[in-house]
Amino acid sequence: MTIFKEKLDEETITTAEAKEILAEIEAERADDEERDLRYELARAIEHANRFALLDGEESRELVEELVELEKVDETTAIKIADLLPEDRTELRSVFAQERYSLSGDELDDILDVVAKYA
Repeated sequence: MTIFKEKLDEETITTAEAKEILAEIEAERADDEERDLRYELARAIEHANRFALLDGEESRELVEELVELEKVDETTAIKIADLLPEDRTELRSVFAQERYSLSGDELDDILDVVAKYA
């Protein structure tokens, strides 16, 4: 017997997008006096509020713009949108586990896109 619910769908989103979703849930729970905010939900809301630097729409635009670059996939673009690296060293840490390394020009192209939103 399992206590877990069935996973219906999975989508990777930015922290800013998660913040907007969590704000809606928080508002729904605030309207209903009988429903409390569980500890996990309250911590998730606190985390999203602290670390989401852009709004949801801006972060999605940034991800879409980064995915257009040659060596950036969606998962990496989401990490970049969440972190908003300011220099090559910070950006290299995002690509540290990849099997390839980026040239200085490729890193600068990514940083130029990020600078538009930071």
